[in-house]
Amino acid sequence: MSDAPDSGTDPYLWLEEVGGERPLAFARARNETVVERFAAADRFDMLQRRILDMLDTDAKIAFPGRRGEWLYNFWRDAQHPRGLWRRTTFAEYRKPEPDWDVLIDLDAVAAAEDENWVWGGAGVLRPAQARALISLSRGGADAKVVREFDLETREFIAPEDGGFYLPEEKSQLSWIDIDTVYVGTDFGPGSLTDSGYPRIAKRWRRGTALETAETVFEGAVTDVAISAGYDRTPGYERHYVGQATDFYNEDVYLLQDDGSRVRLETPSDADESWYKDWLLVRLKSPWETGGCTYAAGSLIVTNFDRFLSGERDFEVLFEPDAHTALHGYGWSENHVLLVTLEDVQTKLYVLTPGADGWRTAPLADTPAMATTSVMNLDPLEGGDDFMLMTSGFTTPTTLLSGVVGAPATELKQAPAFFDATGIETEQFFARSDDGTMIPYFVIRHRDNRGGPAPTVMSGYGGFEVSRTPGYSGASGMGWLEQGGTWVMTNIRGGGEYGPEWHTSVQKANRYKVYEDFSSIARDLVERGITTAPQLGAVGGSNGGLLMGVMLTRYPELFGAIVCQVPLLDMRRYHLLLAGASWVAEYGDPDIPEEWEYIGRYSPYQQALENGAGATYPPILLTTSTRDDRVHPGHARKMAALLEDQGHRVWYHENIEGGHGGAADNKQSAFQAALIYEFFTQMLIEGRTSK
Repeated sequence: MSDAPDSGTDPYLWLEEVGGERPLAFARARNETVVERFAAADRFDMLQRRILDMLDTDAKIAFPGRRGEWLYNFWRDAQHPRGLWRRTTFAEYRKPEPDWDVLIDLDAVAAAEDENWVWGGAGVLRPAQARALISLSRGGADAKVVREFDLETREFIAPEDGGFYLPEEKSQLSWIDIDTVYVGTDFGPGSLTDSGYPRIAKRWRRGTALETAETVFEGAVTDVAISAGYDRTPGYERHYVGQATDFYNEDVYLLQDDGSRVRLETPSDADESWYKDWLLVRLKSPWETGGCTYAAGSLIVTNFDRFLSGERDFEVLFEPDAHTALHGYGWSENHVLLVTLEDVQTKLYVLTPGADGWRTAPLADTPAMATTSVMNLDPLEGGDDFMLMTSGFTTPTTLLSGVVGAPATELKQAPAFFDATGIETEQFFARSDDGTMIPYFVIRHRDNRGGPAPTVMSGYGGFEVSRTPGYSGASGMGWLEQGGTWVMTNIRGGGEYGPEWHTSVQKANRYKVYEDFSSIARDLVERGITTAPQLGAVGGSNGGLLMGVMLTRYPELFGAIVCQVPLLDMRRYHLLLAGASWVAEYGDPDIPEEWEYIGRYSPYQQALENGAGATYPPILLTTSTRDDRVHPGHARKMAALLEDQGHRVWYHENIEGGHGGAADNKQSAFQAALIYEFFTQMLIEGRTSK
């Protein structure tokens, strides 16, 4: 049984105190139980070791980020668990064993400073690439310390020596020139939004105190965030600010030399980008302008200066249909490269402007049942070069390089980490409750076609996040090799069929996400792929909310559930950490009409209402103390409630790790092995008792 609850309407509210002694004692006690039950066996140790070896191996691809002549890479292995930030040239990278120039050894920095640093990213100043803004977090949190780094001396520049520095916050810091940055951070009371992000953008000059930085824009506390940036394209330099009024709407302004602003008059829910003379707009809702109506999901283009002067003459670069959506796009020096999804499988195209308009041609062939993405476009310094990354459920990642107009050639091939002999990928469609056909992929050994087999289905269904095929050595080792079947779902809420696949299930229509997932669960049984007692489900973050709904609303469909870093208490989600920024997705529970539909599925409230008499499948809840995006209180409170009701629940809380759940490869390997051991015991061996 859990500790005695505090008084009040929520008996487990005390578990929301992130670093409190009682909540941490609660977590540690349950961690011990989980380790004893699932992590003590030789089988667990063997799987964890295999996954860790995969994460640490030197044979994996060192994926680069291109900045002109340099390819940057952040690398972790057994000798460098915190990681190395390094760079090399393209010619060197082509070699089987490139000679990397190590810029930062994060393990050495953490040891010297006695800090639990986790890499958060680097912003390199162009064109010289002699300075960078380095983000580091303690334990993997979203809040980061930002420090200036000299790539020539290989040292951080201390604030007292004129270096740019920000203490731990959810800040934004970006280069204008070597002596000037745009900054958004906690400047004092009232400087953050209700979501905990910067409300004010300032221009900060080297050698001056942060409090004297010049304000360039102020938003409202009800906004999600304010940002500022600088486009340094030679001859087309532009300063701009963004005002995100909610998670999906942002007003963009160009900053003029006199300090005034010009609003870019595109729909606030659209994605706009510019390059030299061109303005690209990717629409998320229909837009009527210039006497034409452009469909949601379209990509349209016009001359930037003529648009600013009032003209609205657009050309359509892409228009979706019932099966095809835009997945991504980017500029090379002279072309736009498009990635589309045709029933969740990628196709690549190159678009070229000319005197007679734009022409479209295929860019490269793409394999079926796989995802191919375009990366490392660098229109400022890289010409029309690009890289392609392709990966399938059973096909390890291949990295290719190419230039527009010539075939791409293989650069690197990742090794296989599990035996995929006989394992095949199929795509099916399930009919949801409202008749919509929902795609999903089934990955299984051909021998499993003879009858139902233990199966795990994963889902997310939110924020227009598309889930596409990709290689997972961990699921291959931990599940497919054990004879299990893996299922990836493409439920609504994602972007697999364009923005309306997402917008159609926001707020009051959220229930359709859960109908989609539950319909696939039934379809798996009807097709004979599995049975309900053999069917597991896993999801994290918004997918953790999905798992909570499955537990409390559709428990008869599943034999076991894993719920990771979840939202579960939807009555209070908007009051916890970054939760206020997601009101545009779920609704505002403080508005009675909106709580009416949120409350119908909110897992924590549903569990309270269902009581001890409900029958649930066994569930493993996981979270991280250092997750400062989704509050660990969601998972803690749900675990305590289910325990007190007498349900079969296990709870594990990583004291580090942030929203990703792990701060290093060792923790990632533990988390993955824990999930597959849980499913093995529950679905294959039937060991469902506590």
